[in-house]
Amino acid sequence: MKKKLEVATFAAGCFWGVEERFRCLPGAVKTTVGYTGGNKENPTYEQVCTHLTGHAEAVQIEFDPKKTSYGKLLDVFWSSHNPTTPNRQGWDIGTQYRSAIFFHSKAQEKAARESMSALEKSGKWGGRIVTQIAPAEMFWPAEEYHQMYLFKKGQPSCHV
Repeated sequence: MKKKLEVATFAAGCFWGVEERFRCLPGAVKTTVGYTGGNKENPTYEQVCTHLTGHAEAVQIEFDPKKTSYGKLLDVFWSSHNPTTPNRQGWDIGTQYRSAIFFHSKAQEKAARESMSALEKSGKWGGRIVTQIAPAEMFWPAEEYHQMYLFKKGQPSCHV
């Protein structure tokens, strides 16, 4: 009997570190880094870096909802970046580094909006959350050398 998997897509800055956080999560079956939310078909990393494609660097997660919930994925997402900085995460600056949740169902949209509202009300970040919540669009996998980049390099994160 085949497992019933779900898909979630998040953008939270440079996709390398974000992918590693999701990849290590119990219930995550597969992670893929790539580009979504823009207007260029099958973009390359170099094209996305021009800020002309409208794409965000994103991670798509195939997960087993019997082993982890979408809510847990949202928790990982919110703890993986600063959602109050538009088009920036740390030293990475540009529209491709924006904070975004690309939902695949009405249930995901509802959960995303509720979690964002709760986080904003908590005052944890001390500012307005600028995370975009939008329907999932075509997801273009990034070049192979970007896939599981930190794992292949033996690094636990991007941070020094």
